[in-house]
Amino acid sequence: MTDDSRADEPVAWLDAEEKAAWTGLISIALLMPGRLEAPLRDFGLTLFDYMSLSAISEAPDRRLRMSELAYLTNGSLSRLSNVLKRFEQKGWAERYPDPADGRYTVAALTDAGYEVVVAAAPTHVRAVREHVLDPLPPEDRAALARIAERLRIRPADH
Repeated sequence: MTDDSRADEPVAWLDAEEKAAWTGLISIALLMPGRLEAPLRDFGLTLFDYMSLSAISEAPDRRLRMSELAYLTNGSLSRLSNVLKRFEQKGWAERYPDPADGRYTVAALTDAGYEVVVAAAPTHVRAVREHVLDPLPPEDRAALARIAERLRIRPADH
């Protein structure tokens, strides 16, 4: 059982508009990862793998602090550590203490890792266009970006 300090407060049940918003969001949250991940399986990648490789590939010198990578991928440091361990075993990435501040760890993409993300990128972009962007007119894409920004969990929120 969880400790809910608001257990005695009355529940503000969802009205029809709120329920439609919530069920729409949760449907997207549950269905979209599978749709975007399926094409990446041909490259031996999960969606999280691709997002991690992509984020590092776009960073200066293809290097990124693990804490920044966690923020960009919405992943925990422990999850990323496991992913980077697999990447290291495949020769796609390496980790080392940040020379500017040894308290941090840097994830660096190798040439082999960069080749993987470059090869997978067109497939990923086609899936994003097909399942996310193309069905939406420009004003809905802008609204989606605003909504996502408002709902995004910040590192301080964890």
